[in-house]
Amino acid sequence: MYRPTSFSQLPEVVKNLLIINGLFFLGTISLDNLGVDLTQILALHQFQSANFMPHQLITHFFMHANLTHLLLNMFALWMFGKILENVWGGKRFLIYYMFTGLGAAALHLAFSQYQIFEVSSKLNTDLIAQVLNAKPNSQINGTAAEISSMQKLYTLINTPTVGASGAVFGILLAFGMLFPNTLLYIYFAIPVKAKYFVILYGVIELYLGLSNNPADNVAHFAHLGGMIFGFLLLKYWQKNKTQFY
Repeated sequence: MYRPTSFSQLPEVVKNLLIINGLFFLGTISLDNLGVDLTQILALHQFQSANFMPHQLITHFFMHANLTHLLLNMFALWMFGKILENVWGGKRFLIYYMFTGLGAAALHLAFSQYQIFEVSSKLNTDLIAQVLNAKPNSQINGTAAEISSMQKLYTLINTPTVGASGAVFGILLAFGMLFPNTLLYIYFAIPVKAKYFVILYGVIELYLGLSNNPADNVAHFAHLGGMIFGFLLLKYWQKNKTQFY
């Protein structure tokens, strides 16, 4: 069993992740005032989008949509991440964080590609080309049903994804596995054991993801991806007799 020599309220990796996320957020606001859209450059776009670039697979989970989004993710990163880093050490924690973040992106992209394929199957090649070449607010031509599908396809391809939520959900999963009987307080009042909290959260995310509500702009499968890939990595470490708790 790994025993840390000291417990820090703000260990190095968590501290630096908090700083980097904060700097990215400030940079997004500052550059936007200068006419530079950092979200277009660093947020994760679908492969079919003209804005897709490989580095976005990593940079997107340092970007956030707004201050509330940033604060919620950073609070969870500090609350649970500091405990995991103190137990694992910085190197292992960073590997886990990046692996779950990439896993979240992979599952999100896979589900999005399935949706894109499903919508594309209703359109012919010319209509799909019209969507791929369309500019924001440009007019697209077709029947009412075709236009509806084309608009949905355009949204699926061109809506960027941002946030550290996938990695944060991976951290939550690890905390629930390592400290299953620790009490967490929902709304600071309702005590729930960590293992049940994680299971409940996972079920809710699965339900919301499968519901596919058009008004819901949360990447639920990214959250599930972070949890699934986190589970797989923990089991891999355990199988190879690497002590992780």
